[in-house]
Amino acid sequence: MEENEKQEQNTSNLPDSPRSSFSLKPSAIKRNIQNALDRRADRLAENDVIFKEPLTPKAEEAPAPLVKGKIDTWFLLWAAVLLCFGAIMSYSASAVYAEQKFDSSTYFLWRYILFAVLAVVATAPFVIFARPWFWRVFGAGSYVVSIILLLLVLVIGVAEGDAQRWIDLGFITVQPSEIAKMAVVMVLALYMSKYEKEITSTHAFGGSFRKGVLMPMCIIGVICVLVMLERHISGLMIIGMLGVAVMFLGGTRIKWLAMFLGIIAVAGVLLILFSSYAQTRVDIWWNIDEADPLGSAWQTLQGLYAIGSGSFFGLGLGSSRQKFGYVSQPQNDFIFTIICEELGFIGAFILMALFALLIWRGIKIGQRAPDRFCALVVWGLTFKIALQVAMNIAVVTNTMPNTGISLPFFSSGGTSLMLQIFEIGIILSISRFSTVKNK
Repeated sequence: MEENEKQEQNTSNLPDSPRSSFSLKPSAIKRNIQNALDRRADRLAENDVIFKEPLTPKAEEAPAPLVKGKIDTWFLLWAAVLLCFGAIMSYSASAVYAEQKFDSSTYFLWRYILFAVLAVVATAPFVIFARPWFWRVFGAGSYVVSIILLLLVLVIGVAEGDAQRWIDLGFITVQPSEIAKMAVVMVLALYMSKYEKEITSTHAFGGSFRKGVLMPMCIIGVICVLVMLERHISGLMIIGMLGVAVMFLGGTRIKWLAMFLGIIAVAGVLLILFSSYAQTRVDIWWNIDEADPLGSAWQTLQGLYAIGSGSFFGLGLGSSRQKFGYVSQPQNDFIFTIICEELGFIGAFILMALFALLIWRGIKIGQRAPDRFCALVVWGLTFKIALQVAMNIAVVTNTMPNTGISLPFFSSGGTSLMLQIFEIGIILSISRFSTVKNK
């Protein structure tokens, strides 16, 4: 009896075994995962110059501590409002076409909601658990994956006309060029932050040209060549401009950027000269008054009619006339014209104001980012949203040739919508970490 009591006392003094401390409670699992990620980040941060690098010049003398807080609620709010607005207009613009083609006026609405919910569920763990160092690993990985997918689409991709841009997975078609846009931003941000001193060096050919121009051009060029083989002109334009923007923000000298832009301009001219597809698009845009209104100029002209008929207050939500077979597939790239027709100038102004607020908040998050890499990622992904909005509106108003550019959060497309939500998640994840107090 006494021996048993002593044995129990000795056992009680021992530390808890792993089995006894194991818990299946959600709070405990979340705490264990976060602790493991924190320990991993601390080990990486010990010798990680980028991780500890201060963003502001004043902090160079006394680096500020990395502060972990809540996500940027304003950025989340504007993104959520745009998603809701996008769902409403997706249904309103597509109802007639969906009824004719799929015998269900809500086909595109449920599709939009399904992809949005899946994207939010998949993105939430990254927003909650991901540390800044994780996005560097993710950026490099996404670049490799995008190259593999761009090669695959050339072999097994689904062709539509002269273009071959999609991989059919049965339940969804994946457009690798959409992944490539994000990947270029992230891998360039990683490269530009790692070699910032050499890029901004005054010794031109020893640093600023080789590291600031030649290598970034190779990173962008590999993707652009593969996208060009798909005959995806709009994707090529966007990836090129995103690359130039990140290079500029990363410190590449203006004279080298001017040279790079000159090369892109020459490549664009050559593409038009040797591509009958591109020549046709440019000719329609330049000579819209002489183009066939019932043929090649049909979609552009019908879109302009929709914008003009909306006037100041619009015809009313759901009251578009142009979506009755005039604007082809109005839920896609030309959805802005239906917004203008139904909601008028007021609706178009509200849409652009919401995007402006989202972009402004993205810029603010980049200014508070914990290191140079995170700042470049946030600014690059924010610029991507701004660029696509500007180019989509330019296309549907015939300010530039019709190149098939989607309107973020509004145009139908499962891959693009899910990636846009994931990119919002990346920015929200980074917004939780800062070297200064949130403002």
